[in-house]
Amino acid sequence: MATIGLVLLDTLWFEKYVIDWNYFDISKNKDNKIKIIQITDLHFDKLRYFHKSIAKKINKLNPDLIFITGDSVNETEHINALSTFLELINTSIPKYAITGNWEYWGNVDLVKLKTMFSKHNCELLINENRSLTIKNREISIIGIDDFVGGYPDFPKAITNLKATETNIVLSHCPQHRDTIAVEQGGLYIDLVLSGHTHGGQITLLGYAPILPQGSGRYLKGWYTDTEPKMYISKGIGTSAIPIRFGARAEMVEIDL
Repeated sequence: MATIGLVLLDTLWFEKYVIDWNYFDISKNKDNKIKIIQITDLHFDKLRYFHKSIAKKINKLNPDLIFITGDSVNETEHINALSTFLELINTSIPKYAITGNWEYWGNVDLVKLKTMFSKHNCELLINENRSLTIKNREISIIGIDDFVGGYPDFPKAITNLKATETNIVLSHCPQHRDTIAVEQGGLYIDLVLSGHTHGGQITLLGYAPILPQGSGRYLKGWYTDTEPKMYISKGIGTSAIPIRFGARAEMVEIDL
């Protein structure tokens, strides 16, 4: 009974709500690093205590950029709830978001979602790119529509892309990396940020018996075997069933 109780505590609470913060330094220049935070797979329905803790830590870290890489909400009616979370994060921090499969599967009103994001200094990029200067460095962000539910178009997304020192691609489904690798041509991509897999959500000794469509051969963490290198976050929320086992919820902090 004690063992069962511990397993339930782990799956229903610890791995869902005690967030694993992971930090990586892949910076090119040690003097003017750009700090980014990735938030993915929130599947947001209502504001909880751990969301407040996430926002508090983000504000303390004071990143240069925040990337929200899809599956933010499953239904249009949850957009206002997501807004209550974003209100807790410093508005002055530039934010960029993309769609995930659930924005499509849940028939989320993307116009309303884009408007809400805009209120919080966040741009929803759907096959688009933006370039900006941070700490005297030029950086480009390329946001791709969802690979499974949407209409991803990498060539369209890089149309009129400005030549900058650093190129980051936001793509919810990691399997899309294989397509991007072919379509990128001579463009050098420093980093692809993905989510979608939830790290398997339920794993047994590191093996995920079920992965969602669009995962491909990917599960979690770094993939640097071929270019472009990619990081897959296990994300925050859950889908299908509200438990995690061997796939603790994750926030990602990276210095570029």
